Parts: sequence; C-alpha cells; structure tokens
Amino acid sequence: MIKKMGISWNLRLRMAEKSLFQTSDLVPLLAERGVNLSREQVYRLVTQDPQRLSMDTLAALCDILDCTPNDLIEVNVVNAQVRKTAEASRIDVQAPVQRSTIRRPKLS
Repeated sequence: MIKKMGISWNLRLRMAEKSLFQTSDLVPLLAERGVNLSREQVYRLVTQDPQRLSMDTLAALCDILDCTPNDLIEVNVVNAQVRKTAEASRIDVQAPVQRSTIRRPKLS
C-alpha cells in the first residue's frame, strides 16, 4: 500500500500576519539574507506550492516571518492508501476489447 502525501504551503498567510501583502516586499528582505530571487521567482514562491525549496530560502523565510518550517509547510494525506497493482495502472477503455485471431493459410 502506498500513501499519497501532499502539502499545504502557508507562506501567503504568514506574510499577511506580518502585514506583508505584496510579493515584491519579500525580494529585498530575502536579498538581505543572501537569497537573491527575481520578482517572478518570489511571486511563484508565494502563489504556488513549491516542488523544490532550498534550505537557504526556507531559513530566510523563517527568519523574515519569525516562524518555523512547520508554520510554513503542513504535510497532509491527499487520499487514503492506494494499492499499487497492475490493475491500478490499466487504462479503462469505454468499448469492450475484441481479440482477433490470426490464421495462417494452410500450405498444400
């Protein structure tokens, strides 16, 4: 059985608690801590769940927002346990599959 996990990314909420409402407000604060990200990168960091996050960036965010990594990231189960089987990976076909038989002609 495989458990499907996900995260809740709470950066925007933590920013609002510190009265930081513009994503661009983070750019100079991160730069002060040695994390140089463009405005576009910071915008994506705030508005989307990150797939990868450097420890330097995480540490800088925690310092800026006076919080812990647990305040920014909540781990949760997306769905119940999923059984990993060949059946689970099969594609459901709308029409029934008809098997064909290949017959070779008889040689005289």
